[in-house]
Amino acid sequence: MVKADMSIDAAGADDGDRSSRYRCSMMPDPAFADTAIAPEPGRLRRAGSAIGSAGRALFDLVLPPVCMACRQPVAVADALCADCWSRLTLIDKPYCARLGIPFSYDLGEGALSAEAIADPPPFERARAAAVFDDVARDIVHGFKYRDHTEHVRLMARLMARAGRELLMEADVIVPVPLHRWRLWRRRFNQAALLGAEISRLAGVAFDPLILHRIRATQHQVGLTGSERDRNVRGAFRVPAERRPAVAGKRVLLIDDVLTSGATVKASTRALLRGGAQSVDVLVFARVVGKETGII
Repeated sequence: MVKADMSIDAAGADDGDRSSRYRCSMMPDPAFADTAIAPEPGRLRRAGSAIGSAGRALFDLVLPPVCMACRQPVAVADALCADCWSRLTLIDKPYCARLGIPFSYDLGEGALSAEAIADPPPFERARAAAVFDDVARDIVHGFKYRDHTEHVRLMARLMARAGRELLMEADVIVPVPLHRWRLWRRRFNQAALLGAEISRLAGVAFDPLILHRIRATQHQVGLTGSERDRNVRGAFRVPAERRPAVAGKRVLLIDDVLTSGATVKASTRALLRGGAQSVDVLVFARVVGKETGII
C-alpha cells in the first residue's frame, strides 16, 4: 500500500508557490512493509538506474513533457500543471460510506447517502480518487480514447491513495473487462492497465482473467441510468475454470469512471455468482449529481 505525497517540482519553490509544477510521488506505507518489494542491491541496480535516468532525460529532450490535461509544457512527465492540479477535485472524507459520494459536511462515521439508502448496490463499498470534472475528463479521455497510456501512473497512484482501506482488505484485484471486439479495436483495456499498476504499488494480487464480458454491449455514452442497466445486464460471467481463483475471495473491482454504476453493479453480480465473498469498487473518477450520460 502507498501514501500519496504531493510535492512541488520547481527547484526552490515553496508550498505557497502556485505557479510551480506539481507531481504526485508515492511513499511506502509502514502498514504494508511486509508486502513491499525490497530494492535490489548492488552495482547492477545503480548502473540500471543511471542508464534509465539518461534515457528519460534524452526522451524528455526530444519530446518535452506536457500536462496530462491541457497539454501545456510541465517540468516532469506524468504530471499536471499547477492550474490543472488546482482545478482537479480530489475526493476525501466526509463521503458516503457505501458509495463514496462526497458530502458537503460531516454527517458522522458510517453515514449513508440518500442514493445508497434508496437503492443499495450489490458491492460493499465504492471509492473514487476524483470528481469527474473538466480536468478529470481530459485525463480520462486522453488515456482512453487518445492512447495516452502514460496517464496510468498518476491515475493509479491517486486511486491507491483513495482506496487505501479497500486495498488493505482485498485478496485480488480484478478489472472490468472489455468485450474481445472492443479490445481488438482499442488495443488495450484501460481498467486492466490501472489494475496492474495498482497491484504493483500495493502488493495485491492481480488477475485480469477472472471476469469475462460475454456479450458485446452498446457504448454507455449518452444513455440514461435505466438504459445503462439494461445494456449491461447479463453481460459478464466468471468462467467455470476461473471460479477457484475467486472462490471465497475479497475482490477489488477496478474501472476508470463510475457514472450510474450500471457496469460495476453487473460486474459485481457476476463475481458474486462466481463465488466471490465480497466486492469493493475503486475508480479514478466518479460523476457527482444526476447527470449520468455525459461521458
